Amino acid sequence: MDRLSITFSALADPTRRAILARLSSGPASVNELAAPFDMSLPAVSKHLKVLEKAQLIARGKEAQWRPCEIKAAPLKEATDWMEQYRQFWEERFDRLEEYLKELQAQEKSSASKTTKTKKHGSNK
Repeated sequence: MDRLSITFSALADPTRRAILARLSSGPASVNELAAPFDMSLPAVSKHLKVLEKAQLIARGKEAQWRPCEIKAAPLKEATDWMEQYRQFWEERFDRLEEYLKELQAQEKSSASKTTKTKKHGSNK
């Protein structure tokens, strides 16, 4: 499996996304990361292993404390990949917006002509 697929697979789980969100504010221990979740430490550790395998986090060793910290490179790669599609859709939406403006202008023009025709026709 390629790196981008591994990244998206790891990000597919809401628990792992929540862990990454917490780590975005700084390193944390497994206990700190597990605190908000209603799951066992081994279950949280499994999530951390998936994130570590995807290279989204690094686990350090400082005496008894094994802090986890976020690694930005895989997230940047995923963001860069998605960016090309964001640009694609923005261009499409811009063209759609222009087309809708043209339709609205045509409708106003038609309505204006219809109103003028009715006014001139009723004066005769």
